Amino acid sequence: MPLKVYISGKHYDKDDAKISVYDHGLLYGDGVFEGIRSYGGKVFRLQQHLDRLWNSAKAIWLEIPMTQEAMAQAIRDTLAVNGIEDGYIRVVVTRGCGTLGLDPNRCSHPEVIIITDRIALYPEEYYRDGLSIITVSTLRNHPAALSPRIKSLNYLNNILAKIEGLQAGCIEALMLNHKGEVAECTGDNIFIARFGKLMTPPNEAGILEGITRESVIGLARQSGIEVLEIPLTKHDIYIADECFLTGTAAEIVPVVKVDSRKIGDGRPGPMTRDLMQQFHRLTRS
Repeated sequence: MPLKVYISGKHYDKDDAKISVYDHGLLYGDGVFEGIRSYGGKVFRLQQHLDRLWNSAKAIWLEIPMTQEAMAQAIRDTLAVNGIEDGYIRVVVTRGCGTLGLDPNRCSHPEVIIITDRIALYPEEYYRDGLSIITVSTLRNHPAALSPRIKSLNYLNNILAKIEGLQAGCIEALMLNHKGEVAECTGDNIFIARFGKLMTPPNEAGILEGITRESVIGLARQSGIEVLEIPLTKHDIYIADECFLTGTAAEIVPVVKVDSRKIGDGRPGPMTRDLMQQFHRLTRS
């Protein structure tokens, strides 16, 4: 059976799931989205994802035309109609159909789209052996221009960085902010371990407030690991004992080489492996 896609109150076959070419989500990237995971039929950190979606919408003056409770039920219904228990959920809210001008007041009604599917972001060997990444020249959006804390439909900043990484033979890439500090990767947050402590850039570095990032920080602190949310430089990454990335789709993936420099002994470290196991138990038990 074809996958069903939810669009503003109805389910459509994947091939028939359509919105207007005049939708400002398409024309201008005017909208917000969330990527969410389900494990064993349970949606992981659903409330946190909904809160972030509503915050992103509020930040761009977009009113989501349903309650959080109704959205949560629509997500669960779309998973059920597709028979998906372990899957990936993409929730999209666009500004809606409008004119060819920028004026959002000319848009008729926001569209709510829910896609549920299966995803495997990285091959298994990357979780076992680790990633090699590079630092790209594409800077993370300046917070005063477009806040990286808004998960908007305009991902061109990340896409350009992704292209730069792919051209260098890396499937993920590290982005710096306007101060030259480490921000995040194109689709994941970054952590390093040094001297038994876990470190990650703070929100003020121009990062997306990752839900998986938050979960990993909580797991680490429960294990007695000191977690520091502090500004980091490339030098801090280069001399780290361990490095890993976190994201909804990626979960936790080790990094063993950055800019051709070996991290630690060039293999996923003990703190990374332990947190990967903890996260697996958290999501699948």
